[in-house]
Amino acid sequence: MSPTNTWGILAIFCSAVSFVFASDPDTLQDLCVALPSSGVKVNGFACKAEANVTAADFFYDGLAKPAAINNTVGSVVTAANVEKIPGLNTLGVSFSRIDYKPGGLNPPHTHPRATEIVFVLEGQLDVGFITTANKLISKSIKKGEIFVFPKGLVHYQKNNGDKPASVLSAFSSQLPGTLSIASALFTSTPTVPDDVLAQAFQIDTKQVEKIKTKLAPKKS
Repeated sequence: MSPTNTWGILAIFCSAVSFVFASDPDTLQDLCVALPSSGVKVNGFACKAEANVTAADFFYDGLAKPAAINNTVGSVVTAANVEKIPGLNTLGVSFSRIDYKPGGLNPPHTHPRATEIVFVLEGQLDVGFITTANKLISKSIKKGEIFVFPKGLVHYQKNNGDKPASVLSAFSSQLPGTLSIASALFTSTPTVPDDVLAQAFQIDTKQVEKIKTKLAPKKS
């Protein structure tokens, strides 16, 4: 084999190895408290000057009590991510609390940047996620139990009981992002064309418009 071919193969191999092992880098300092007001666009947030960092940057008490539920699906998510806790910047973790009325649903959605693990505080839930092979993995979970939703997969939680329920959720991202399937398809801006949705769901455009009207954000 000629030296040129050898170097070519080596270059391709190194590129492949680099791709396989690509991941978020480890933090290069003890902390990087988010400073959204800086206006600097990075993958995350710019860092606050360490001299200005305080304990408040690492504290949040918003998950201590159940949140008020004032929507038609019967659940509410209270996030504790980098937008609420600036000290989470670059640390790759976040938290949330989800409260459910009896019969409440956290509708099918995805977190494009994180795996989620839920711990049931109160009540019982029917939960599930759908794999890329279109297989539903589902289970009923109760107080003290845990369930995991793999990164990026569509999942849901439903309180089929007659009492309120609550969970704590941990995420493998400081800002996991949430894409609600129904809202994304029927309430996006600009809107997805009616004929696209009608053909995808095998319904007529009048039904599409009816769904869009039902899901449209309520005007205050």
